[in-house]
Amino acid sequence: MIEDTMTLLSLLGRIMRYFLLRPETLFLLCISLALWSYFFHTDEVKTIVKSSRDAVKMVKGKVAEIMQNDRLGGLDVLDAEFSKTWEFKSHNVAVYSIQGRRDHMEDRFEVITDLVNKTHPSIFGIFDGHGGESAAEYVKSRLPEVLKQHLQDYEKDKENSVLSYQTILEQQILSIDREMLEKLTTSYDEAGGFISFNGSWRVQGILAMSRSLGDYPLKNLNVVIPDPDILTFDLDKLQPEFMILASDGLWDAFSNEEAVRFIKERLDEPHFGAKSIVLQSFYRGCPDNITVMVVKFRNSSKTEEQ
Repeated sequence: MIEDTMTLLSLLGRIMRYFLLRPETLFLLCISLALWSYFFHTDEVKTIVKSSRDAVKMVKGKVAEIMQNDRLGGLDVLDAEFSKTWEFKSHNVAVYSIQGRRDHMEDRFEVITDLVNKTHPSIFGIFDGHGGESAAEYVKSRLPEVLKQHLQDYEKDKENSVLSYQTILEQQILSIDREMLEKLTTSYDEAGGFISFNGSWRVQGILAMSRSLGDYPLKNLNVVIPDPDILTFDLDKLQPEFMILASDGLWDAFSNEEAVRFIKERLDEPHFGAKSIVLQSFYRGCPDNITVMVVKFRNSSKTEEQ
């Protein structure tokens, strides 16, 4: 008796699997469920359908807006995605800077050309704040002007001076750092600042560099130093086409070699490729502020034409 019952149940199971699990049967069940939901839960279903349609329309609109733009091969930044954007353009220098995905902007930049006349030094700088924008803002407002004054004084009496461009740069950077430490020491203590170790020493848990301006607690621990790492190049010998300066937002998305190739192919653009590479860095997922400066040199054929 038990055997007959088990045989019958097994047969019924096979029949149910054959009919109920067929694609046609499942499709009819889905249609029936949808119709039942629509007629007996009309308001809820209509709300869900309307929300889904609105979401699809929004996505389609964004995609169409991006793809219709021919910059970056159909990729461009929608203004609504950035609360702050900066740009600068002169005959041989271009800067493009975006706040990006950060909730505040910490990058700053400065361009000073023709200190005395076109044969004399120019100053190009990008200042990336860390743990806030105060350090970058202070250095931007003080360092370029201090350097400008000392370089102008040096140019007037270069033959009798014991200084050089390198010593002037080093002295003034260290001087600005001392100024910042004096101003920030009290305010940092009052603000309850802290130092943590997350694989490397970090101010407020985020600073991870060996050289910086400010950051007095790490200076006291000799973890961070203000001494600049100065490199000197003979431009007449190297004959470079251009120079790239950027905050770490760019280098999170591009290697040195890749950035050079990217800019070289876009030197004829209005921003000499600076805007394009900033936007491309954003679309590669960079979470940081992104600032890029491109300086074209005299030996660049495109610069000479201008």
